[in-house]
Amino acid sequence: MGFLKRLFSPITATLGFIQNHFKAMLFVLIVYLIFAPADQQALTPNNLQHILLKGPIFDVTQVVEQIEEARQDEQIKGVLFEVDSPGGAVAPSIEVAYALKRLKEHKPVVVYASGMLASGGYYASIWANEIIANPGAMVGSIGVIIQGANVNELMEKIGISSQVVKAGKYKQVGTPDRAWTAEERNELNKVIQDTYTMFVEDVASGRGLDPKKDHAFANAHIFTARQAKEVGLVDSLGVRFDAKARVVALSEVQEAHWNQEDKFDKFIRQLGMESAMMMHTYFPALSLR
Repeated sequence: MGFLKRLFSPITATLGFIQNHFKAMLFVLIVYLIFAPADQQALTPNNLQHILLKGPIFDVTQVVEQIEEARQDEQIKGVLFEVDSPGGAVAPSIEVAYALKRLKEHKPVVVYASGMLASGGYYASIWANEIIANPGAMVGSIGVIIQGANVNELMEKIGISSQVVKAGKYKQVGTPDRAWTAEERNELNKVIQDTYTMFVEDVASGRGLDPKKDHAFANAHIFTARQAKEVGLVDSLGVRFDAKARVVALSEVQEAHWNQEDKFDKFIRQLGMESAMMMHTYFPALSLR
């Protein structure tokens, strides 16, 4: 027994050190990420900004802040807004869309669809100067949905019943403990249809399309990049290299200096995105997807 203890003592000592000093190690890591020496390129002032919107759209606080900072920074002459998103909640998608609209009033914005430019992700992009899609990207799904599970049978099997006290005829709309009534479905449909109309009108306004022909470019159709170009949802096909080149051309900079995302900011952004996805899993809402 003593032999085994001595044999594994280096491992147990290491694990013990990590356990006892985890917070201190985490603090040192954060300090290093913040104050690590920058390379020569990082010391050069940026004149072009690359902003990324990736994953389901729920919490867009950081993305909107980045857009606003780019709008107010006089050194930034153009912005590449890269999107790879299947959509998400309505309000956050609109927040991004209007932030880009404000930005476009001051400097050129090119959207690059690197993977998915769908639903709320497309809504967020409509007011850019140009939209360039990767040839393998999926574009469209201009539609609105609200859904929820009916867990009534499961509750009965495990012996759980719900109790409700409410004021207002439609206050219980969308609850998962029973089937929705026809009146409740009509109430939800009223919201869905009006949101869809707003979505179509904004897309038509941003892209110069006829809202009366929404059956061609909207109606939740899913397009390949080439098909999306044919119906007017994107301007051209290309890869990130082409999208960056287009930003350089529109901004008329003599020498391009792109920003580099801070490692710590990237970590926080990823953490926030995963937290938002978890919240949406348990609390579904009206979505553009």
